[in-house]
Amino acid sequence: MIGAILSALSPVATSLIDNLFETEEEKAAARAKLMKAESDGKLKEIEVHMSAILAEAKANDPWTSRARPTFLYVLYVMIVSSIPMGFLFAFQPETAQAVTLGMRDWLAAIPEPMWALFGAGYLGYSAARSWDKAKAPRMQ
Repeated sequence: MIGAILSALSPVATSLIDNLFETEEEKAAARAKLMKAESDGKLKEIEVHMSAILAEAKANDPWTSRARPTFLYVLYVMIVSSIPMGFLFAFQPETAQAVTLGMRDWLAAIPEPMWALFGAGYLGYSAARSWDKAKAPRMQ
């Protein structure tokens, strides 16, 4: 945040430096201080982001680090459970139909705004993570 503010103020600060200082040495020293303040702000911003990521990774709570993969495990269970449901339907169609209707009604009970929020959050996270990975420097 601080880095963004300093970056936005940089043209104004450069203009002020040109007007306030007379010699090139003074201007260069002032510009160097401005660049250091700008990079320190950006560095601090990166440190804040990294501290949140590291805190999540070091958390003792297994759900903190496993929440995203758990969602995929739930989907895998739903897909794999369709196989025994097919056999159940072959031998006890009434029971299989009741289970299917129960699941459908249970999922339909979740309000539409919750599905939209979940979808936006999941897709947003996936897109941001993919972009972040693509932007990261490649190790060779």
